[in-house]
Amino acid sequence: MFSSQQKEAIYQVIKTRRDIRSFLRDSIPIETLYRILEAAHYAPSVGFMQPWNFIIISSDEVKKQLAWAADKERRALSIHYEDDNNRAETFLSLKIEGLIDAPYTICVTCDPTRGGSHVLGRNSIPETDIMSTACAIQNMMLAACAEGLATGWVSFYKKNDIRDILAIPPHIEPVALLSIGYTEHYPTKPILETANWEKRRNINTVIFYEKWGKHPTT
Repeated sequence: MFSSQQKEAIYQVIKTRRDIRSFLRDSIPIETLYRILEAAHYAPSVGFMQPWNFIIISSDEVKKQLAWAADKERRALSIHYEDDNNRAETFLSLKIEGLIDAPYTICVTCDPTRGGSHVLGRNSIPETDIMSTACAIQNMMLAACAEGLATGWVSFYKKNDIRDILAIPPHIEPVALLSIGYTEHYPTKPILETANWEKRRNINTVIFYEKWGKHPTT
């Protein structure tokens, strides 16, 4: 179905994609942005409920409000690392300026009511709507990478702050703020790995066979 070159390109994009924090203010062609959103809209979803919406933010005023909400939560969360100066400094150094600098920030939401009360698959595992939305987010990040763009996923904020800023109804979940734009530096490793926050685990340690904890040699 796919040539060896096409398959290699897919794996290369998966391995190359990074969570970026520094952006150029250069504009993005609107057709490119919509192509990225279309890729997100092709994500798999439980019961084909397609629970996502995408709020496109380009206003400097709104982006500053979102940055305020993220910075407030970042400072509140830093207390968890106060006993580890290195981690505290690393956490506080995580840039949120991308919310202002990037030409677009996309708020990706999840509507848990879409499809009604009985969505195939979600009846058993309610969280699958959020999982579906996460698949859409991953599609966005991979498509942006393929387009030569960078994305930054800001995940610390109070949901009600974002609801207030973007006029999101109370039953809708604001799952992610994704900044999209060009960047001067696209790192070869994840930012937190470079900062020695954590190391990538060996894949053999996270694969079990038949039962939890059972490796091939046990």
